[in-house]
Amino acid sequence: MTDKPHLDEEALAELQDVMEDEFEVLIQTYLADSRTRLDSLRQTLEAGDADAFAKTAHSFKGSCINIGAPCLGALCMEAEQAGKAGNLDEAEPIVQAIEVEFSEVTTRLKSFGEST
Repeated sequence: MTDKPHLDEEALAELQDVMEDEFEVLIQTYLADSRTRLDSLRQTLEAGDADAFAKTAHSFKGSCINIGAPCLGALCMEAEQAGKAGNLDEAEPIVQAIEVEFSEVTTRLKSFGEST
């Protein structure tokens, strides 16, 4: 498990400054894309497709880091490594942790937009 923060508020504040009115669109797009990636992680895990699982985790990791969700990004990196190693038995608890963390990030991102 990672000790990284749920959100990098400094990075988010910078994104908000740069994006201005488009910041909310960026957050909504990230959340929608993330839900799709989470579904894909689940499907590739259930199908036993380690390569597709690793690739999905890799792209999810990148978007998490870009949006400022370091803990979620770190969990996605763990999932990616498990997929690359073909250790899908180890991936199940990681996906569960990703689901829990994504829920936390979703809540925090929604309140971040409202608090600034």
